[in-house]
Amino acid sequence: MTYARISHIAEYAGQEVTIRGWLYNKRSSGKLAFIIIRDGSGFIQGVVAKNAVGDEMFELCNSLTQESSIIVTGTVQDDPRSPGGYELQVSKVELVYMAEEYPISLKEHGVDFLLDHRHLWLRTPR
Repeated sequence: MTYARISHIAEYAGQEVTIRGWLYNKRSSGKLAFIIIRDGSGFIQGVVAKNAVGDEMFELCNSLTQESSIIVTGTVQDDPRSPGGYELQVSKVELVYMAEEYPISLKEHGVDFLLDHRHLWLRTPR
């Protein structure tokens, strides 16, 4: 098993690697889930196909909270549409620690909510 840093992912194109990091964001569309993983060196998108990982692991991906600690194994594929030019075709997701719900997510929030949570709002990328 090869552990890879996201900043060096180009070196592993076409190979199976394991990335240890945190869930930055996720979205799901039917039988596909897209997870954005960060490891301190960069971000990569992982594509989780329900038929490739099974129902139990697919449900785990859908239940993950932002900043949960995970270990993801998959094949690195060249994809010019992805940020960084590569994505991970996920074959395995392992939960290390489920993070508590973070009150400020990437969705839009009202001004009152943001002012009540301004100590967290200042730490978001927007």
